[in-house]
Amino acid sequence: MKYENDQRIVMTLDAGGTNFKFSAIRGDKPATQPFSVPSNADNLDRCLATLVEGFERVRKSLPAAPVAISFAFPGPADYPRGIIGDLGNLAAFRGGIALGPMLEDKFKIPVFINNDGDLFVYGEAIAGFLPHVNGLLEKSGSPKRYKNLFGVTLGTGFGAGIVRAGELFGGDNICAGEIWLLRNKLQPDTNAEEGASIRAVRRVYAAKTGTPLDKVPEPKVLFDIGSGNAPGDKAAACEAFRQLGEVVGDAMSQALTLIDGLAVIGGGVSGAWPLFLPAIVDEMNGNYRNPNGGTFRRLAQLAFNLEDSAQLDKFLKGEKKEITVPGSTRKIGYDPMPRIGVGMSKLGTSEAVAIGAYAFALHKLGN
Repeated sequence: MKYENDQRIVMTLDAGGTNFKFSAIRGDKPATQPFSVPSNADNLDRCLATLVEGFERVRKSLPAAPVAISFAFPGPADYPRGIIGDLGNLAAFRGGIALGPMLEDKFKIPVFINNDGDLFVYGEAIAGFLPHVNGLLEKSGSPKRYKNLFGVTLGTGFGAGIVRAGELFGGDNICAGEIWLLRNKLQPDTNAEEGASIRAVRRVYAAKTGTPLDKVPEPKVLFDIGSGNAPGDKAAACEAFRQLGEVVGDAMSQALTLIDGLAVIGGGVSGAWPLFLPAIVDEMNGNYRNPNGGTFRRLAQLAFNLEDSAQLDKFLKGEKKEITVPGSTRKIGYDPMPRIGVGMSKLGTSEAVAIGAYAFALHKLGN
């Protein structure tokens, strides 16, 4: 689906527990200046009023009338019906809040709500990572193209989304991509999010340095420490991000065993990728042991770090060769290397979510 020349405008929102970021998209690009306001998450009436006022402010700034509202909102939720369930980080939402129908009544246009991890991956599939990688393959002369994209967001939580052949996959209960509930490889009695989030990085640094947890800085500072650009325990910071990479790599391997596509990473921790992406790819290229003591690959595909120029080059080249059709002199191309490319968001997480929300709305309106 291509929407870069579409002149319809969709109002969007990226909703977090602390702030609501409002925007609008036209032709896969911002149609107004994004802005953030406090969510007022502790009071339902104030929170709902904030949503209405935010979209009113966006609408007044637009050059033309919007055709829909489409945005990311935390779950659990019945997203197709626009009903929000009991939220952990927005305490005022309890008992089922018909947010979509309320906004439709107010603005008289269709309203679409989805999960931020889903919309992030959808945006990267429409206008970011997926077309970027396919463009590199085309430029290199490779016949290989990808249609499926799996993505994760690393931040306060550990989210994910799945796009299969251009379609966002939500599952029958809108619970597809709940990667945070996979097992934590390093602590199997806990879930993966406890090893793949901001608190996980801070917790490891605290344990390695003996620092009280409330005194441990945020991941941006820990990345600077691990990179040697700020004072602190460099080895502990590097190990904290390495452990995050190992847990994320294990969880992504479980998912990609079933999905078999490219993989993209975003979220608030993603800026520290030089310290955790190699560990992700190393884990994906790891081995299982069989009962006889031998080993075999945990993935059928080879995994490549597409932010590493040498690995990117190998990924693009593959193992192209020509083979002869039996009984003739005719030759055909063949690349026997199954492979997965893993890389970072090409749009930025917030922009990817907005473009994903935009594309999701137009796709639904088109149908």
